[in-house]
Amino acid sequence: MTRDAARPEPGTDDGLTVGRAAGLVGVSVRTLHHWDAIGLVRPSGRTRAGYRVYSGEDVARIHRVLVYRELGFELAQIGPILDDPGADATGHLRRQRRELVEQIERLHRMVGAVDRMLEASRTGMRLTPEQQVAIFGDDWRPEWTGEAERRWGRSAQWAQYAHRAAGRSPADWERVAAETDAFQADLAAAKRSGAAPGSPEANALAERHRALMSTYFDCTHAMQVCMGRMFTEDAGFAAHYDGIEPGLARWLADVLSANAAANGVDPETAAWE
Repeated sequence: MTRDAARPEPGTDDGLTVGRAAGLVGVSVRTLHHWDAIGLVRPSGRTRAGYRVYSGEDVARIHRVLVYRELGFELAQIGPILDDPGADATGHLRRQRRELVEQIERLHRMVGAVDRMLEASRTGMRLTPEQQVAIFGDDWRPEWTGEAERRWGRSAQWAQYAHRAAGRSPADWERVAAETDAFQADLAAAKRSGAAPGSPEANALAERHRALMSTYFDCTHAMQVCMGRMFTEDAGFAAHYDGIEPGLARWLADVLSANAAANGVDPETAAWE
């Protein structure tokens, strides 16, 4: 406890002592001592007994400091704003408001992702390993799901996938598997026929791929480009597509990139967003 806090408070009409000012505005005596020491808020008066006291204007300044601090300003920023009559306080507040709005939006997205994960956990629809093999074929490996979760489990897209997967029945998964098999067969046929990336036929297949991916999570053209890179760089994905048709992984990556470029995305700079 500080000496000022322990000392009996004098009754005065000249202003508020540090203890009373601290109690009024809801901060500690130590805080006011610190602000006094750094010149941020100093008691401007004294009582007849020699006590330093805060005037009404001093208390108003304390409140302004608290507002700026609550908005995230550093103490070193607050002093110049309050002391400089030419300082653009409104401009500072507007910039801070924009940052706060962006932070709120990020928090809302995080809450949404957590809610989707909670809902997926609550409903708990997960295929057993036996069901996975029965639906997706003998070459399916149930451990791939765990590997995917370890790789992407912290992403918003995985939260969407988990939420949507939780509501699917085995019949729904059978339908998805059939659509995927049909799509991959059409991919192989198009490559064998010589369809060039960027052609109407290839672009239509790229949009089918995006629609298929969007049953799991909201898939953008930029994300497709990133997937195409993964299909060629990841040995497991490359083996899967090239096992359907030799060279299919590279061809599919080129198809996705060409279609993305036709939709205003630069494949060279495309990012997962």
